[in-house]
Amino acid sequence: MNVPAPAGIATLVAYVATIPAANLAVTHFGAVPVGFGYVAPAGVYMVGLALVLRDLARESAGRGAVLAAIAVGTILSYFLADPALAGASAAAFAVAETMDFVVYEPLRKRGLLIAMLASNAVGLLADSLLFLKLAFGSFEYLPGQILGKAWMTFAAIAVLALLRRRKQASASA
Repeated sequence: MNVPAPAGIATLVAYVATIPAANLAVTHFGAVPVGFGYVAPAGVYMVGLALVLRDLARESAGRGAVLAAIAVGTILSYFLADPALAGASAAAFAVAETMDFVVYEPLRKRGLLIAMLASNAVGLLADSLLFLKLAFGSFEYLPGQILGKAWMTFAAIAVLALLRRRKQASASA
């Protein structure tokens, strides 16, 4: 059995931590603006970040560690939120992250950023649809959910692309 390096462990911990953070944000802050007049449950930014961290954790810690982290995140989601939110969050997280994983795996050899964009698009849509239906019985926040998660995905990928360029530039120098 391969043990993840410290960076892989840190990424896994950050990944798992985003899920209870998302639930706590929804519980304490309700809906927040995400731009263009849309609002979404406050956990939207943490869930968007979770999608990117899942992909990074896959690269640094491996598939098995990510599958275990999905299970831990799902369990934490269930225990750290109010009962109505907990079930919706746990179900949405497990389904969306698994769908993200299924899309990411075959695309990762084509390039990390392409795989992240495609898998996050699937994951954020699945998470939004399932969570909103189960938690609120409505898709009222759907445009805001998609927009907020997309902001986080694009921001994280932009940072990763910048870091990759800096690394390549310093390696060439």
